[in-house]
Amino acid sequence: MKIAKTISKETRLSESNVSAVIQLLEAGASIPFVARYRKERTGSMDEVAITGIRDRMEQLAALEKRKKAVLKSLSERGLLTDELAAAVRDATTMAGLEDKYEKYRPKKRTRALAAKEKGLGPLADFLLAQSSRDPVTEAESYVLPGKTPASPEEALSGARDIIAETICEDIPIRKSVRELFTRTALIHSTVKKGKEDEGQTYRDYFEWSEKAFKAPSHRILAMFRGQNEGVLSVRVLPEEEKAIEPIEKRYVKNNSASARQVRAAVTDGYKRLLSKSIEKECKNALKSRADREAIDIFAGNLKELLMEPPLGPKRILAIDPGFRTGCKMVCLDAQGTLLQHDVIFPHQGDKAARNAAETIRERVETCRIEAVAVGNGTAGRETETFIRSTGLEEHIDVIMVDESGASVYSASKTAREEFPDQDITIRGAVSIGRRLLDPLAELVKLPPESIGVGQYQHDVDHQKLSKALDDVVISCVNRVGVDAGTASRELLARVSGLNSAIAGNMVRYREEKGPFKSRREFLKVPGFGPKTFEQAAGFLRLIQSDHPLDRSGIHPESYPVVEQMAADAGTGIKELMMDAGKIEKIDLTRYVTETIGLPTLEDIAGELSRPGRDPREAFQPFSFDNTVHDMKDLLPGMKIPGIVTNVTAFGAFVDIGVHRDGLVHISRLADRYVKDPGEIVSVREKVIVTVLEVDVERKRISLSMTEEKPLNAK
Repeated sequence: MKIAKTISKETRLSESNVSAVIQLLEAGASIPFVARYRKERTGSMDEVAITGIRDRMEQLAALEKRKKAVLKSLSERGLLTDELAAAVRDATTMAGLEDKYEKYRPKKRTRALAAKEKGLGPLADFLLAQSSRDPVTEAESYVLPGKTPASPEEALSGARDIIAETICEDIPIRKSVRELFTRTALIHSTVKKGKEDEGQTYRDYFEWSEKAFKAPSHRILAMFRGQNEGVLSVRVLPEEEKAIEPIEKRYVKNNSASARQVRAAVTDGYKRLLSKSIEKECKNALKSRADREAIDIFAGNLKELLMEPPLGPKRILAIDPGFRTGCKMVCLDAQGTLLQHDVIFPHQGDKAARNAAETIRERVETCRIEAVAVGNGTAGRETETFIRSTGLEEHIDVIMVDESGASVYSASKTAREEFPDQDITIRGAVSIGRRLLDPLAELVKLPPESIGVGQYQHDVDHQKLSKALDDVVISCVNRVGVDAGTASRELLARVSGLNSAIAGNMVRYREEKGPFKSRREFLKVPGFGPKTFEQAAGFLRLIQSDHPLDRSGIHPESYPVVEQMAADAGTGIKELMMDAGKIEKIDLTRYVTETIGLPTLEDIAGELSRPGRDPREAFQPFSFDNTVHDMKDLLPGMKIPGIVTNVTAFGAFVDIGVHRDGLVHISRLADRYVKDPGEIVSVREKVIVTVLEVDVERKRISLSMTEEKPLNAK
């Protein structure tokens, strides 16, 4: 398999393992399934490696598709030769392929084409030969009375146009100039005339220059956004003389009059054609690289957010705070089912506050509330403080919950289907409470882009962003596993092998037939065939099943080997799963077969020891500094707790409970050089920060995680 060989060579992974991955993916297997249940075939590749193979497969497939299109175009126009066909088929990159096609690409009417139609091709060849003969005298023979060219100078100009285009189509020259751009080009942005006031957002880039291919992704995306909005002009060019010099070496042979004509054609060809062509390529490459880095950051942040520790099944009182319109309050049972809802007005005078406190205490008692979730939006800190003042029992934690995207959910089709009789404010409060119970289960209901943990996500390639974020969601859902007896359609749809239609069928089946009694019962769900069962069953848990392995991450295809292990140990499966000593004594090598190797057997042993274990960390309550509620409460030098809300290429944003996130610049994340902020912090991580600077007017807070001294406050 040619693709497998290419990827193996690039990645230094075993060709047989790469080939196995390709075969599995082409057969419809999901990345989580391949990584978890086909380790013997893949050499225990993780999801990152498998995803890389999938993406490279798609790139190579796109290259092959483009090759076919080029060959078809050349053939239809009668230009295809055996030599050209071989050159096209041998291209290993898209840029290399386009270079080979450049000379033959259908073009609009160019100056060179017009010159060739006037018969000036031989004159161009004469100039390129750079003999001692006078080019003006030679050009006189091409002058046509009453037609063009009307003079020797006009004939020579046309010949130079032909040479300029020849240079632009020269494959070695294009490659050389491209390499020069990559090594030395500067990205230079300037403000367009008359856009100074309108474009204040981009004032840092009104006159900015740096090495293009060393510029960080956030600056590249900022400049290109400014360009797209008509504020900035952005160029990506090396020094002109350094670019022209190697072209002259290749084309200019001496100092004859003809050579001087060629030299002029070289300069024109570079400035008018080649530099613009390569500049466009480089801009696309820079944008692609910046997109990739921004998408990687967003994907990493999303993973941390989705894998945030859940509080677990507890009865929740959830509040969506507000000043004027009141606080929307809901009571949820341990599964997130809405029990009651109210509106309280704790911030509208003493009497209203007393009534609100009484309502809260009554709901806590009647609904047997175990924790309180408070949204961190407008009035969040004030409402948290109020809740703590109502005299709740100590065992009831009051927890601030990130409500990013809750409004998106509350207005969504999913929310309308879940709560057709409730308005969006009640739906939003329910979402806040459910996020505390299980962030992953609730966040899968949202478009990942709406969660707000990205960097310039509106500027990057939307298709690539969606694909990467979808990969993250699917990976997290399958890593944690899903309770098929209670999971929502949206959560089930993210399970390996399932889709929204099958997930909907599963929910309807539960409603009509009652809870699933075993994993095998999934096959009775419409659309849930053997192939789907193979892909999905291992990731679906049935907590209430009579078969103990149905509650684990062990795939049903491996049940026979577990049954044999239990029989050899002289016990039942359920008893084996409760006896760590017996599990440790199992000689796994006895159960190796052609299809089940040690990697899978080791996973089975791990699942037997901790069946269905949630890989997420244990929940730890967090509280902001109770003396800090507003930016005006902050003073330089203060050390306060915070939660990381977003990680970008230039630092991390931290919520310190003042309705405005502070920025820890990358240079202040640690007492050492930091290349990637993700090495130091992650989204939802709890940190202690030092206040460096507070700019109330611009609503900016500068924070530090180092031992640096604070700046003066404004």
